[in-house]
Amino acid sequence: MECSWKTVVLLVCASLGIQYTVIRSLRDTFSSPCQGGDHCQHREPKEYRWRSPCYEGHQLPGPFHSHARKHIILFATTRSGSSFTGQLFNQHPDIFYLFEPLYHVQQAFTNSSARLRKILDRRALLGACRDLLHNLYNCDFHFLENYIKPEPRDHATGSFFRRGSSSALCSPPVCEDSPDAQEPDEIWCSKKCRSLNLTLAGRACQDRGHMAIKTVRIPEIKDLKILSEDPRLNLKIVHLVRDPRGILASRMTAFMDQFRAWKIWNATGRKPHYVDLSQITRTCKDLSDSAETGFSKPTWLKGRYMLVRYEDLAKEPVEKAKEIYKFIGLDMDDKIHTWILHNTNASNAPEGNYKFTTTRNSKATAESWRLNLSFDIVQTVQNLCNTTLSQLGYRNVNSVADLRNMSNSVVEPRTFLPFL
Repeated sequence: MECSWKTVVLLVCASLGIQYTVIRSLRDTFSSPCQGGDHCQHREPKEYRWRSPCYEGHQLPGPFHSHARKHIILFATTRSGSSFTGQLFNQHPDIFYLFEPLYHVQQAFTNSSARLRKILDRRALLGACRDLLHNLYNCDFHFLENYIKPEPRDHATGSFFRRGSSSALCSPPVCEDSPDAQEPDEIWCSKKCRSLNLTLAGRACQDRGHMAIKTVRIPEIKDLKILSEDPRLNLKIVHLVRDPRGILASRMTAFMDQFRAWKIWNATGRKPHYVDLSQITRTCKDLSDSAETGFSKPTWLKGRYMLVRYEDLAKEPVEKAKEIYKFIGLDMDDKIHTWILHNTNASNAPEGNYKFTTTRNSKATAESWRLNLSFDIVQTVQNLCNTTLSQLGYRNVNSVADLRNMSNSVVEPRTFLPFL
């Protein structure tokens, strides 16, 4: 069938009982998705074949067999403080940190044709995300080339999402132009470092003892079960949660177009008929379902799961960071302590719009939504997310005076111990 090469097709191949999904740039139209491992391999063009890490005979590189190597995933939802929390790993000199690499998978699915989106369902997207995570944890960055647009040339790309948020990708040997006396910075990194060589990135990953990945693009903890059960990964899951009322307020500021109806409601006191309540109910359900999975202590999470409230981290960042590092089994480097002191100090917080920065007065911002959201919206979220709020230890407010009284925190004292 003769067609131009434009879109994305799903290939599903089974190996050792684990489903691996691969996104490829193939022809616009096709007869049907292939079925079964052997059939998939024969139908895929030779130049696009790949080997799953679960194929027989595949051996991981030496250091990846060591149980001392930690693979960390910061599991969160959008606008929950994950960029700030991710920096606790990014600042460690022996951790290779990646900021939202699953963005590229999501974009590949989102930009596919309407016909393909009907086929590439939620399970396919999750399968593709798990595949990519597995390959990245093995320091295989070439697998990522299947999703980056425009397609990398000679394993180099200028389109790596938020590259500057990873110090490892802005430092030698990945970036030779980085200033010797200056910490990697997102602004100068994009200007100085030019294209990202994915081969060099993979080598730099192997040279570091551990790896951490932040993602807000996997809905529930249980979607990580396959990775958690892989003994080679020694996966540590840091589950970051935040008060849904704070999440909504932050999204209204950061994503004004998507949350325009909410902003109109907040400014005028009149609820637009087209306001999309699912923008918060879906988040609350995912938060609640994931927390419930963690609290139920399934065997596949034993020794691998820790829930962290953003508000607790904002209030006592040094102590909470120490707890996180104790959970993952690493010493907290002095560099992290210095970064925390500098980036949570009120005098260092930038003026104006800092929606995508990690420097702010953390104690003040954790509950600042109480000064920005209308009581009507807060009541609506409390009614929609009552179970989630109660489950995670967030108190309801019952009046405008209660809402604005910042001396009385809505964060209940709770201790969430790691599941060891």
